[in-house]
Amino acid sequence: MIRIGRFTIDCVEEIVLREPKELYADWDESAVDPIADWFVGPYYDPESGTFATSIHSWLVRDGERTIVIDTGGGNGKPRPASGRFDGLNQPYLEELAGKGVHAEDVTHVLLTHLHVDHVGWNTRRQGDAWVPTFTNARHVMTEVERDWRDPERGAAGKPEGPTMPFVDSVKPILDDDSVDVDLVKGDEQEFLPGISFMQVPGHAPGMMAIQVQDGGEEALFIADVMHQPIQIYNPDWSSRYCEDKQVATETRKRVLEHAAETGCLILPAHFGGTHCGYVRKDGAGYAYEASKIMP
Repeated sequence: MIRIGRFTIDCVEEIVLREPKELYADWDESAVDPIADWFVGPYYDPESGTFATSIHSWLVRDGERTIVIDTGGGNGKPRPASGRFDGLNQPYLEELAGKGVHAEDVTHVLLTHLHVDHVGWNTRRQGDAWVPTFTNARHVMTEVERDWRDPERGAAGKPEGPTMPFVDSVKPILDDDSVDVDLVKGDEQEFLPGISFMQVPGHAPGMMAIQVQDGGEEALFIADVMHQPIQIYNPDWSSRYCEDKQVATETRKRVLEHAAETGCLILPAHFGGTHCGYVRKDGAGYAYEASKIMP
């Protein structure tokens, strides 16, 4: 558990995948050597040429609110275009309960963007229908992401081919009158007490980061601005999942500068190891210092 002022933060891990180094078109194996002492093992396996990619939610509590940031892949979802998430059967809700939270306790679900691995547990199967998992939660997403993924609005963004993740994991939330949904711009200050949004487009056009601030401390949930810590040392590297690589690179550099200047804790959506850490200035570039708190 991490503490940022009055807030506590936990990681709710759904699954760990192995992804190939070809995830990066600009991959250079020699870039591993200077950081091999900590990068090899928890994050990267040179023998197989694969990364550990964690799919997880962040759980944030302040005594009044119970907030889930992103909701993983979900169980039983048909994913013909994303085989890694096809028909998953993971004890995600049990993991959440292990942190002392049941689905009905969640007051807010904050969705950084609407890719397949960030929306799955919004819904679960009930008979022939997909129904809300977090029945008492206000769901928050950016309007840009909603419009970009919605088949009824043209579904301009199709990074995974079929729009099924939107249809079974987002649309049921939007269509359910019993569920409160906020469509935001992604740059709202103090959307909730101590919680603000920051636009971080590129990986997804409407992606937002989430700032948690209290007592002079800051945690920044950066979603998929970076998939692996090696990008801190090579910020020009964008993953093949980034929908606009040039914008993603510009955003990454801006976030790295903010993190290094403020000393905030960064909490990405997919880092292995301790899942989170700090960005430090290192000459003309940056270095990563993994958190020693998150198991």
